[in-house]
Amino acid sequence: MNRRHLPNLGLDRFSAIYLWVIFIVVFGVWSPGEFLTRATFQSVASSQSIAGVLAIAVLVPLVCGQFDLSVGATANLTGIVVILLQTSQHWGVIPSVVLSVIIGVAVGAVNGFVVVKLRVNSFIATLGMSSVLSAADIIVTNSNEPPPVSTAAWVDFTQTEVLGVQIVVVYLLALGLLVWWLLAHTPVGRYMYATGGNAEAARLSGVRVGRWSWISLTVAGGIAGLGGVLFSSLTGPSLTFGATLLLPAFAAAFLGSTQLQPGRFNVWGTLIAIYVLATGVEGLELVSGQQWLSDMFNGVALIAAVALAVWRQRRTEHRPSSVPHGTSSHPDIQVHDSTQVSTEVPEVATRSQA
Repeated sequence: MNRRHLPNLGLDRFSAIYLWVIFIVVFGVWSPGEFLTRATFQSVASSQSIAGVLAIAVLVPLVCGQFDLSVGATANLTGIVVILLQTSQHWGVIPSVVLSVIIGVAVGAVNGFVVVKLRVNSFIATLGMSSVLSAADIIVTNSNEPPPVSTAAWVDFTQTEVLGVQIVVVYLLALGLLVWWLLAHTPVGRYMYATGGNAEAARLSGVRVGRWSWISLTVAGGIAGLGGVLFSSLTGPSLTFGATLLLPAFAAAFLGSTQLQPGRFNVWGTLIAIYVLATGVEGLELVSGQQWLSDMFNGVALIAAVALAVWRQRRTEHRPSSVPHGTSSHPDIQVHDSTQVSTEVPEVATRSQA
């Protein structure tokens, strides 16, 4: 059959969705009594909502060519602080949540200062910040996990059911919709993608790439702070949960960059990837009973996702194109390289900091 007449199945944009369907069919046939249940659906939908929030936190700096490895530690800190404010200081739910998110924003702003003004590689800066925040956790808790908050308002904050799922899933979708709109339909998104794709070309066209890198890290801190608050309300206090969600967040962001808009970090591809990976992990754990599969699955997924992103980028670079490199006039900047995913850690943070 002539290749021109082969049906276009959209494997270049929807491969994760096909994989999702395969997971559901395989594990549904393998263990229908456990996998194909409402309880499993609700568990995956709710538990992965926090991972989805942190994946969006990771995504925003990646759009600007920056890495934020401190989002897990930030979430851990704000998750502890929001509990302590209610149990030790007797604050209400709303003031506790607001202050905790502000702390996350402050952490992100400090990350931005170190990266943009001090010109420290974002990979190193945020890795160091995660260690500082881990120490802060120990200081504020004295290494003792605080008691959970049992008030109805705090529990209902994330566990109220809406359309068969806990409201925390609605929060995730609302956050995803907001970030998608900002990145896809506003000048903010154009500046950020231009900064991450080709910082020098963006700078020459008038974009203040340092400012947008700083903003992206600040926003990431705020979103991570919100993720920590939601986790503590959904599952209770924990001193270690942030680290366990960092790897799935990066795996989802890079896998998502191969979906829907191949070669570009995007919100909906990332959220699809979160639930595809979670479905695979849930199915494997149900049929095998092995808890270590989660770490292995997410690690393999991250390596595969980055490898696929690099392969796609190289393929794009070697493909002849009639579109010239460069940028158009400000403010609607169009940088030819801005749709390509940056995966080289040492370069990506330094080229966008000026």
